[in-house]
Parts: sequence; C-alpha cells; structure tokens
Amino acid sequence: MTHRRLELLQWYALFGGALAWTGQHVLGYFVSAAGCSVAVAHWDLSIVLWESVLTALALGGVLAAEAAAFLVYRATEEAGKDTPGPLGRLHFFAQAALVGNVLFLMLVLLDGAGVLFHSGCKLA
Repeated sequence: MTHRRLELLQWYALFGGALAWTGQHVLGYFVSAAGCSVAVAHWDLSIVLWESVLTALALGGVLAAEAAAFLVYRATEEAGKDTPGPLGRLHFFAQAALVGNVLFLMLVLLDGAGVLFHSGCKLA
C-alpha cells in the first residue's frame, strides 16, 4: 500500500468514528425534536425507525473507521514504539484510532439504545 493511501486511511481511522457518532447524535436530536413537535404531529413521524436508520449508518461508519485503523496498524507493524518520522506517526495514530473507535462504537450503541427506552414525548 502506498504511503499516501496509508495517510488517508489513518486520518479517516482517527476521525471517522467521531464524525459518525456526532452525525448520529445531532441528527437524532432533530428527529426527536420533530417527532415530539406539535407542528408536525400529523406527519406520524416514526422516531424509532429514523433513529434505527441513523444508528445503523453510524455503526457502519465506526466499523469502517476501525477497519481502516487496523489496516494502517498492520501495514506499519515494523515501526517500533519510538520510531521517528512518518512511519512512527502512522503507527501511533493507528493505535489511538483502534482504541478510540471502540469508545465511539459504545457511544453509538448507547445513543441508539436510548431510543428504545425513551419514555415518550412530553408536550407542554
């Protein structure tokens, strides 16, 4: 794999999971706000369906970022702990992404599970 491709994969691995969870969380807020709004109550918006789709898309994004981190990690395995230069940086960021994406995976699952246990809309 070329060095340029490894760099692109490394940056996606590092930020892809965070962006996927952020997208799910922000769009999920607006879906919940729209589903509980009096103004759009006649639309019969299914909050659970939309949140499930958002969760599935976010899971795909986080798992793809984790796979990218694993590919970069495997490609830079010969780099030691303190290897200077680009190879050491790629390896370090791949390790950080491997750990970070597990955390974002849990955040996506918790965000999605929150919809299943939602107590319903409290319209004022």
